[in-house]
Amino acid sequence: MAGGVWGRGRVAPVGGLTLTALAEGIQGIQGQPLGSPSEDPQPDLAAEPGCAGATHTAGSVPCSPPSAQEPAPEGPSQVQALVCGLLSQVPSLAEGRPRRAALRVLSALALDHARDVVCALLPCSLPPDRPALTLPLAHTSRTAAELWRSLSRNQRVNGQVLVQLLWALKGAAGLQLDALAATHALGEMLTVSGCVGATRGFYPHLLLVLVTQLHKLAQGPRTPDSPKVWGPSHRGPPHSHASCAVEALKALLTGDGSRMVVTCMEQAGGWRRLVGAHTHLEGVLLLASAMVAHADHHLRGLFADLLPRLRSPDYAQRLTAMAFFTGLLQSRPTARLLREEAILERLRAWQGDPEPTVRWLGLLGLGHLALNRGKVRHVGTLLPALLGALGEGDTRLVGAALGALRRLLLRPRAPVRLLSSELRPRLPPLLDDARDSVRASAVGLLGTLVRRGRGGLRLGLRGPLRKLVLQSLVPLLLRLHDSSRDAAESSEWTLARCDQALRWGLLEEMVTVAHYDSPEALSRVCHRLVSQGTPAPVHLLQPLLLPQALLSQVQQYPSCVPTFLSQTQGYLRSPQGPLRRAAAVLIGFLAHHTSPSCVSQDLLDSLMQDLGQLQSDPEPAVVSAAHVSAQQVALLARTLEPPHTSRLLSLHLLARLARLGTLTHQGHSASPARPLPVYTDSPFQRRSLADRWGCLGAS
Repeated sequence: MAGGVWGRGRVAPVGGLTLTALAEGIQGIQGQPLGSPSEDPQPDLAAEPGCAGATHTAGSVPCSPPSAQEPAPEGPSQVQALVCGLLSQVPSLAEGRPRRAALRVLSALALDHARDVVCALLPCSLPPDRPALTLPLAHTSRTAAELWRSLSRNQRVNGQVLVQLLWALKGAAGLQLDALAATHALGEMLTVSGCVGATRGFYPHLLLVLVTQLHKLAQGPRTPDSPKVWGPSHRGPPHSHASCAVEALKALLTGDGSRMVVTCMEQAGGWRRLVGAHTHLEGVLLLASAMVAHADHHLRGLFADLLPRLRSPDYAQRLTAMAFFTGLLQSRPTARLLREEAILERLRAWQGDPEPTVRWLGLLGLGHLALNRGKVRHVGTLLPALLGALGEGDTRLVGAALGALRRLLLRPRAPVRLLSSELRPRLPPLLDDARDSVRASAVGLLGTLVRRGRGGLRLGLRGPLRKLVLQSLVPLLLRLHDSSRDAAESSEWTLARCDQALRWGLLEEMVTVAHYDSPEALSRVCHRLVSQGTPAPVHLLQPLLLPQALLSQVQQYPSCVPTFLSQTQGYLRSPQGPLRRAAAVLIGFLAHHTSPSCVSQDLLDSLMQDLGQLQSDPEPAVVSAAHVSAQQVALLARTLEPPHTSRLLSLHLLARLARLGTLTHQGHSASPARPLPVYTDSPFQRRSLADRWGCLGAS
C-alpha cells in the first residue's frame, strides 16, 4: 500500500474515501504489516465530517484488552479512520447493493478487530435526539445506529461486538457520555431479531449490568436533559441515559422470548420504578418476580452471577444484587441451589445491618421463604425477625414484616395459635397506625389470621385469637370510614371473615354499613336487637348504620362493653372528621343498648366530658352526633343507683339537659325505656360502589 491511501505521502480526508479504498485498507490491515501508529501520521478525527464535534476523541471509551482469540490490531488508528470513512460514506449511498457492500466492509473489519471497531464507533453513538447534539452530529449518530444494527445481523461478529460493548459499559464508570453511548449501542444491536442469541453465556451478566447501571443513574446527579417526571400514561420515558438502559433491557428480554416479562413490568409500573431514585429496588423486585413467572430458564444463571455481587464493595451493585436475590427466592428450584440454612443465615445477617434498606430486603426474603413448603422447622428463626420488625419506624420494614407474616399464615400447617399469642399485643396498635399502608396491611393480616383459625373460633375456643378479635372489633368497625380506601376495604374484608368465623349473621349488614345509608338494613338489625322484636318507626331509620353491627356483640359479650366504650372514646380525638363522628354515633348506640350493670359512673363521666368537648368541633356533623350521644350517656347514667349519680348529673347538668329537651316531662324520676337515638344523615357516610372505585357514572 505504498501508493495507496494509507501511504505516508498522501493522507486524504476520510470523507473522500471510496468503497474500493476502504476494502484495500481492510486488506492491508488483515494481511500486510502496517507502520506503527507512532510512526504514521494520525488522522485528525476532529476535522473529519464523520466524527466532527465529538465530545471526546475516539478511543477514549474504555474497551476490553485484546483477548487471546482476537489478535492485537496492528493499526488501530487506521481502523478508526476506516470506520469514520464509513460513517461519512454510508448516508450518501443508495439503498440496495452499494449500501449492503459498505456494511459488509464493516463486518469484515470487525471480524478481526472488533475492539477497535467498537472504540471507533462509540464516540459517534450518542442518542440522535439528545438535546446537546448539533444537527450534523445527530445525522452521524443515526448513521452509527445503522452500522450497529448491521453488525448485529452478522452472526459471525455480533457476539464479539456485544462482548466489547459490555466491556465498554463496565469500564465507563464515572464517564456518563461513554456509558450512554455504549448503552445506546447495545440497545440498537439488541433490537435486531436473533441478536440476543449471541449473548448466550453472558446474558445474566449483561442483564445485571444494565439494571445496576439504572441504580447508579437513579442515585447520581441529574443532568439538565434528564426527565423530571415519567408519567405512568407515557409509552416510555423521554430520551435520556435511563431510557436508553430501559429500552436495552426491554430488547434483551423481548429478543429472548420473554415478552411477558416486559408486559408484566409495564402493567405493574416496573419500568417507571426502575428509573426512580426512591423506587429503583421496587422495580428490581418486580423484574425478578416477572422473570420467576415467565423467564425461569435464566434463573440459574442469574442466581449464580448474583452470589459474588452480594459482597461487592460497590453500593449500587450490592443493593441491586440483594434485591434480585430476594426476588429470586420466590422460585423454589432456584432457592434450592443453596442450602436453606445458608440462605437463612444470609437473610438474618441482613437484619443486623444498620442500613434500613438492607433490613427491608432481608424481611422480604424471609417472606418468600415462608411461602415454600416444608420449612416448619424454620419458624423459630423466621418469627423473631418478623415480629421484631413490627416495631420499626421505617414503613417499608413494617410492611414487609406484615406481608411475610401473612405469607406464613397461608402456608399449610401454619402456627395459628402461636401467631395469635404473639400478635395479640403487637397487632392492635398497628390497626390505628398513622401510616395508611401499615393500617391496611395490619387489618388484612388480622383477617387472614381469623380465616385460618376459624375452626377453633367456631368451636368456641376462648384462646388468644378470640381475644384478639374482640380487642380489634371497635377499630375494624370504625375503620370502615377510614380516609384510606385500602384501610376501609381491608376492614370490610376482615369483618366479613370475623362474621363467618364467629357466626354473627351480620354479613349483609356489615357490607351495607361499608357502602350505603340503608334504612332497611337498620330495620333488620334493630329487629334482632330490640327486645320486643318490633321494628323501629321509619322516622327513626335515618341514623348511621355503623354501630349496629356491634350491638349484637353487646348482648353476646356484656363483659366487653366497658372496653368497647373506652376504645370508641379514643377515636373522639381522631384527626379524621368521619372517624370522630362515627365514634360519637357508636357511643350513642352502645349507651342505648347497654345494661346499667355493665358500666361504671367513672366511665360515663369520662364519656360525657369528651363528648362535651366535641361541641366545639369544626365539623357540624360531629357536633350534632356528639349532642345526641351525650343525651344517651346521660340517660344511661340516670338509670344507675342514686349513690352513683352525684357527679355529672348535678343540678347544673340536669338543667343543661332540660334545655336540650332530654328531661322534658321526666324531671328527676326514673325514666321509662330509653328512646332510640336519632342522628342526622352523615355527610361522610354515603358511598356508592362506583365512587369507591373512582368510576363515577354520568351525573
